Amino acid sequence: MRQGLKLILADRFKRAVFGEARNTQEALARVGKEKWDVAVLDVTMPGRSGLEALKEMKRLRPQMPVLVLSMHPEDQFAVRMLKAGAAGYLTKESAGNELVGAIEKVVGGGRYISSSLAERMAAYLDLDVQKAPHERLSDREFLVLRMIASGKTVSQIARELYLSVKTISTYRARVLEKMDMQNNAELTHYTLQKGLVD
Repeated sequence: MRQGLKLILADRFKRAVFGEARNTQEALARVGKEKWDVAVLDVTMPGRSGLEALKEMKRLRPQMPVLVLSMHPEDQFAVRMLKAGAAGYLTKESAGNELVGAIEKVVGGGRYISSSLAERMAAYLDLDVQKAPHERLSDREFLVLRMIASGKTVSQIARELYLSVKTISTYRARVLEKMDMQNNAELTHYTLQKGLVD
């Protein structure tokens, strides 16, 4: 995937220098040390979640535009990513056709969203539209929801996020309350139904 994207971009930006990272840790290390004009961040890279990586990139390089690339449908993650500081959001299936235009737009100081996402975002402004249960969650609660749905225990999640078991249990309780659900099975069923986990 990385090679394909690089070829597309190299054909358009002849004098550009490209860097790659295999995981979020490597990506953050490069962003911290090197001055890039733009970063293309895959939401599902190994390591920390794409949302956390995006926030850290924006902390390290506030002025650097980050274009998020995801296999998830726009309506599941785009608004959350844009709110967290992404300059644009692109699905992997549309990357071949839209990547060059998206890069040009965000490097020029603009934001990139597809026309279908623009329509959906306009719908969010309609006060009569009720939010889906997962949209009521904070970013950390959303991350914990996805980890629970992928089969991880509270203690595994605590280890991965460097938090106490008690803290994760509190997040889980908040998620259940906000989503009006009783147990992990209900959360997992909902999350799979909505395509919120890989």
